[in-house]
Amino acid sequence: QVRLVESGGGLVQAGGSLRLSCKASGMILSVFNSDTMGWYRQAPGNERELVANTTFRAATNYLDSVKGRFTISRDNTRRTVYLQMNNLKPEDTGVYYCYSKARNVWGQGTQVTVSS
Repeated sequence: QVRLVESGGGLVQAGGSLRLSCKASGMILSVFNSDTMGWYRQAPGNERELVANTTFRAATNYLDSVKGRFTISRDNTRRTVYLQMNNLKPEDTGVYYCYSKARNVWGQGTQVTVSS
């Protein structure tokens, strides 16, 4: 059974940085390598939105509001996807979820809170 576990969330002041990690288990390497992995977030009262994703060719897509501040990357040998978040803003606050497109599986989420 595929499982995604996020870590790295926390409380940070505006302008600070956090690095989120998403570790996949129960997924053979070839499937992970070819999978599109994404980071989504959901703030209270808002719908879940795509923050960034990365394809098997390492192509990336970003939400306009995070371009230039966030970087998504992947380490296929570790079956891990990262989200480096710099210059955080209060509007980045929310629960961040990892998602596997190939397996349609979500992680449990990690809370990111940015104080002003």
